[in-house]
Amino acid sequence: MTAPTPGSLRVNGATLHYEVRGHGPLLLLIPGGTGGAASFDHIADDLAAEYTVATYDPRGMSRSTLDDPGAEQRVSEHADDAFRLLDLLSPGEPARVFGTSSGAITALYLLTAQPGRVERVVAHEPPVVMVLPDAAAHRELIVRVQETFRTRGLMPAMSVFAAGLRRDGDTTEPEKEVRLPPQAAARAEQTMADLPYFVGRIVPVFMSCTPDIDRLEELSHQLVLAGGQESRGELAYRPAALIAERLGRELLHFPGGHTGLTTHATPFGEALREAFRVQT
Repeated sequence: MTAPTPGSLRVNGATLHYEVRGHGPLLLLIPGGTGGAASFDHIADDLAAEYTVATYDPRGMSRSTLDDPGAEQRVSEHADDAFRLLDLLSPGEPARVFGTSSGAITALYLLTAQPGRVERVVAHEPPVVMVLPDAAAHRELIVRVQETFRTRGLMPAMSVFAAGLRRDGDTTEPEKEVRLPPQAAARAEQTMADLPYFVGRIVPVFMSCTPDIDRLEELSHQLVLAGGQESRGELAYRPAALIAERLGRELLHFPGGHTGLTTHATPFGEALREAFRVQT
């Protein structure tokens, strides 16, 4: 693995840690969950043969520190962070952007706010559940997760959250022990450290937001929506499928499920490369 060149960027209320590899047009990778820049380590080198690949820790996670650790989070501010990185690393030139999960929500907001700075966005399973016809049920899920987190703690809240993400009618219990790839296992400690922030301040804000579908329709030639081959019917998959249908666009399918970036890294990276080559 090639060692990336690290950097830091002051933005409104935070200092972002970012890493750069390779040469060519800029490809900004926006992580979901608590993954941070390290979640792309296993695909970034291959992509760096074709692109200047930039990864970063979203504000408040891992090495990207908040000036005020208790600050409320806003999707628009996370999208502005991504814009500031584009301005720094690709001044004057539109960039390619990939986001997964909550990172895909950031990418959608970046596209609608700064379309001239983006050549193409690939958004993998953005859980913008407020666009769904049963949005009220998911609003209740967000409230349950927050109440459980407040009264019973992190892991019970994660159990409630995980149950809400399953397919309708799926009552199977999750595996008690999941074997992670070595790189993912090495990140487990940092992932756990970031979970309270993610559950308490990212989940309720990001999953409660509603993207501007009309604006996305205007910009649909710059947007590719994607879902996991193994996550059809799951909560995080459904918004991407619905928005793609609304926009009259094909929904691409990437290897694995919602966490295919971790569980199917090599084919996932190949699918991402192809997504930027597809004519929209």
